[in-house]
Order: sequence, then structure tokens, then C-alpha cells
Amino acid sequence: MTPDVNFDFDPRLALASLSGESDAAWARAAAPHAGMAVLGGVSLDGESRDAARELVARDRNEFLPADPLAFVAGELDALADVDVEAAVNVRSATVDPVREAARVCADRGAVLEVNAHCRQDELRAVGCGETLLRDTDRLCEYVAAAADEGATVSAKVRAEVDGVDLAETAERIADAGASLIHVDAMDSEDVVAEVAEAPLFVVANNGVRGEASVREYLGHGADAVSVGRPSTDPRVLRRVRRAVDDWFDGERTSESGAATTPDPSEGRP
Repeated sequence: MTPDVNFDFDPRLALASLSGESDAAWARAAAPHAGMAVLGGVSLDGESRDAARELVARDRNEFLPADPLAFVAGELDALADVDVEAAVNVRSATVDPVREAARVCADRGAVLEVNAHCRQDELRAVGCGETLLRDTDRLCEYVAAAADEGATVSAKVRAEVDGVDLAETAERIADAGASLIHVDAMDSEDVVAEVAEAPLFVVANNGVRGEASVREYLGHGADAVSVGRPSTDPRVLRRVRRAVDDWFDGERTSESGAATTPDPSEGRP
């Protein structure tokens, strides 16, 4: 399937998924500040759900509903009246459940985000998360399967994984049908500039707290930024939203040909 090259959301602030916390109620609470909310991650198949149970046993929050697909559908339906682009981050050791989840997302106009990001040993052991990132052919198979169901597809990835060239990964998943890439830059913020060369909508993540981080990521070519842990803190969301709006308002002013330099009298008594 041809990716949605016109994908966009406004404001260009996304809420990144938090294991066991990012449900419809979480998204609704933060929606006044954001343009996109990524629910999940949701473990779809037996292997990924067994891994999630092991994580719960060591006190990590996880979504483990009896029926993962019904859970995804219900959470998306609960956001039908909320002005936010909805997405669902999913994990699976096998491709067919990703295809099924993509069908649910496509029916509701939501984004399906393939999780190639998690680095917990339990998930990597069954082929999820970072293990999927290391296997580009398999990651592209997941992306293509989801895109074939008519869903807009994202991949959540992380920087600083040995042997992984994120710029190449971005090009490959774009060819497979992805429209977005959600990049956890870790401590390598400039990797965003490399990924931004691909024909994808780039969402930059990690340490987004205010103007400095927003300007760094957008300056590297990201189309949007995402907030992780502080997504439940309205003070952080207000700061980030203000910085995002200021950046893109400046771009629009520049494109219109209006003056972009500040008045030299600003700040004077």
C-alpha cells in the first residue's frame, strides 16, 4: 500500500505510549495539549502476552486484557468524540495479530504503531521490540501487513542499538508502506536529521520537556515531538505545546514573507 504522504496532526505534539498507563482516559486528559495520542503498548499474541506477564511479575505496568483486539477497539471507540489523532502501539512475536489490529485501527481512522522499541529482556526473548528493530526484513513485513489492511502505519524505534542504521531502517519501512517513524533518540539527538531524509512524518522522542528540547529536535528536521513520562503533567505539556506552536508559527510567518526578526524595542521599558 502507498503510505499516506499527507499525514499530519495539529498541534505537532504527540503523547508517547506508556506501558500499562496509556489508555483512553489518559489520552482524554491530555488531549487539550496534544495533536496525537499513542495508546498502549498492547501485547497481541501469546508469546508477547507471556512476556508481558513476566514483566508484571517484576512490578512493571502492562495492559493484559482478556481480548487484546476488543480492548484496542473499545479504547479507540472511547476517543471517538475527542479531538486528537489516535494511535495504538502494539507488540507481537507473529505478524497475523498485527494485521488484525491494523484492521481495527483502519476501521476507526487510527494509526497502527509497530513497536520495535522495547528493550526488556522478556520481550526481546520472544522477538518483540528491539529484536524486531534488529531484523529489518521482519519489521518491514509487519509494516506491510498493517498497511495492506488500510491502516496508517508508524514504527516506534530507538537510537543507539548496535548494528542498526536508523536512516536505512526509515527508508526501508517507508518502502514497506509506513507513513510515520517515532524515534526515541536516546542521547543521539542528531540521528533525527538522518532519519528525516526518508519520506516519512518524523516524531522525535526522549527528554522533551520545553523550548530547548523542542527547538533541538525540530531544528534537526523532525515534523513533531512526543512527550513520554511527563504526559500526565499539564505543566510540562503546556511548556512543550507553547514551544511547538512558537516554532511553527515562526515557520508560517517566514513562508508568508512577513518579517521574522523581533522588534528591537521589545523588552525595553
